[in-house]
Amino acid sequence: MKVLVTGGAGYIGSTICSALEDAGHVPVILDSLVTGRKEFTKGRIFYEADIADEAALKQIFSDHPDIQHVIHCAALILVPESVAKPYEYYISNVAKSTELFYNLHKLGCNRVVFSSSASIYDVVPGFMVTEESPLNPLSPYARTKYMMEMVLQDFCSAYGMKGIALRYFNPIGADPKMRSGMFIEEPSHILGRLVDVEMGKDDVFRITGTDYPTRDGTGIRDYLHVWDLALAHIAAVEQFDEAFTRFAEKTGSYQPYLVINLGSGNGVTVREFVTAFEKVIGKSINKVDAPRRPGDAAGAYASAARAYELLGWKAVLSIEQGIADALEWAKVKHEILES
Repeated sequence: MKVLVTGGAGYIGSTICSALEDAGHVPVILDSLVTGRKEFTKGRIFYEADIADEAALKQIFSDHPDIQHVIHCAALILVPESVAKPYEYYISNVAKSTELFYNLHKLGCNRVVFSSSASIYDVVPGFMVTEESPLNPLSPYARTKYMMEMVLQDFCSAYGMKGIALRYFNPIGADPKMRSGMFIEEPSHILGRLVDVEMGKDDVFRITGTDYPTRDGTGIRDYLHVWDLALAHIAAVEQFDEAFTRFAEKTGSYQPYLVINLGSGNGVTVREFVTAFEKVIGKSINKVDAPRRPGDAAGAYASAARAYELLGWKAVLSIEQGIADALEWAKVKHEILES
């Protein structure tokens, strides 16, 4: 099948495109390249345009009328930046996604898989969250994801659309075949910062936040290999209608909008992650404790049961594999990415 992937030139979107191709499908990329990389579109069907560009979307569906599913990845994603630039985040993530969803409906494409975020969850006792756990998005970035979910849910109720919101936990690593990976020059996520220290781009790793109510005081997260994450999207489009049927059979009620956590089901603190990194590289790194960053929360990890029940998907790759793939990507990315 052909699948439209918005943000398909980004870190996660490009990995999803590779997984689609490996599974025998054809990704069609829509990306403005504001943050995406054109190198990740080579050899693929690519339209350089904004997700809110109705004319571009009409052209895509005119050229590819057999597209029946959309994976919507396109978004601004940096928490500290969202705190400093909330206007840009609400426009790019919420306003433009609203236009995208409505234009898709008008064009007759009513099956949407949406890249949401576990950052919308509240802190709960024990830190494990299910899809029914309370929500409390603490940053403008997280609030945009929450709002986009609400828009999609309302559209599904009103316009006969069907949506699956995949709440990502913390993607790490790179495509194991080294076709794509993280490319942000100054990463804010843990593994990117650790890799920068190992590669000599930074002198020290800062453990930001050591006073959280976790087992060692540092934030707790559920780290998920980006390839496992990509494979979850393949399951979502291949078993799209079946997922709704399975949910209805399990709960006794049919809903046109589903929420599914994508995580490993394991909570790992920052200190534990650093220890795993040091194990992979075979040595200690320079590290210091530092204050929390704006918008950060204690964190959470996933109950991953629903993903297995509805999609038959579960994470299989280890944190160590994600770390090793990220390190390998850091060594080879200059061969793929132009300066």
